[in-house]
Amino acid sequence: MYISRKLKEQSISEYLLYMWQVEDLIRANGCDIDKLEQTVVSAYQLPEPQHAELVEWYANLVEMMRLEGVQQSGHLQINKNVIIQLTELHFRLMHSQKFPFYQAAYYKALPFIVELRSKGGQDKSELENCFDALYGVWMLRLQHKEVSKQTTDAVADIVKFVGLLSDYFMKDRAGELDLED
Repeated sequence: MYISRKLKEQSISEYLLYMWQVEDLIRANGCDIDKLEQTVVSAYQLPEPQHAELVEWYANLVEMMRLEGVQQSGHLQINKNVIIQLTELHFRLMHSQKFPFYQAAYYKALPFIVELRSKGGQDKSELENCFDALYGVWMLRLQHKEVSKQTTDAVADIVKFVGLLSDYFMKDRAGELDLED
């Protein structure tokens, strides 16, 4: 919760990846708040008020996952909304004459995005495919598994594209992004 708040203010893409990890962490604990308290929350060694607040945050996420039917797979609507907001901004940036570097980063990553879609991501947006790739590589690295050079190179272009989008998202949210031509 504390990490998610900080990330949401600093980098929307890192926030989203973190929240996907939280969803997986909840699933790994069987969507059981008692297990989460024992295995996750207790590891933070927080004073009682913060401990209770963190337990409540996880309990709310568990309940949302149950209500939305994403206990086994999928993402919470609050996380889907981030993808929707990023997609809307992406379209606005692509239709503006003011962001040629962003557009170039997108077109450089596009062959990899197309490849991702062809490998089973047809039902997802381009951005969700990008985040799936980033999350997948992150998980492989956390597990100390090898990531091929081809994948590393592809992800590097996706990271640049998503990073620019994330930066523009933060500027837009702060009212500092002028999209008018």
